[in-house]
Amino acid sequence: MGQSTEELSTQIAGTRESLASDLDALQDRVSPSAIVERRKEAARSKVRSVRQKIMGSSNGASGGTSTASGAVAGVKGSAVDAKDAAGDAIEGSPLAAGLVAFGAGLVIAALIPATEAEQRASQKVVDAAQPLVEEAKSIGQEVGDNLKESATEAAQQVKESAQDSAQRVQEEGKSSAQTVKSEAPGQS
Repeated sequence: MGQSTEELSTQIAGTRESLASDLDALQDRVSPSAIVERRKEAARSKVRSVRQKIMGSSNGASGGTSTASGAVAGVKGSAVDAKDAAGDAIEGSPLAAGLVAFGAGLVIAALIPATEAEQRASQKVVDAAQPLVEEAKSIGQEVGDNLKESATEAAQQVKESAQDSAQRVQEEGKSSAQTVKSEAPGQS
């Protein structure tokens, strides 16, 4: 026989939740402001990581002057060492030099806030994508409504079938009881 009403209701609820999460993920994925925020947060995280490596994880203020001057000297020394190591590694390799420059450009670009033109462009993309998101939501709602109607019809059919079966069993029971009474010895 077909699925029960509870199974259909559970499937409908699961489908709705899945569609809603897919639509939310799609909207978050295509939203330029969300993309910019993700990139900003990634850059901030990288800066925090570098700062912690350089400064250490202590947050105490005691010995601030000596710690600060030591940190400055450490950064200066690290920068010189990194420059020397990078120079040695990429010497004679224009492709490697280009990759290093490209990576540095990406880091710098991630740290620079979006310009007004970029913000306008991202708003245009959001505005253009909004009808698609709304249409997808309405389609999802329509699918959910259609599934609800199907489930209601199926539930009604199951109910009617159960009532018919119960009536048939009751009639067969009465018929059997009549047959047993008529066949019982000593009964007329």
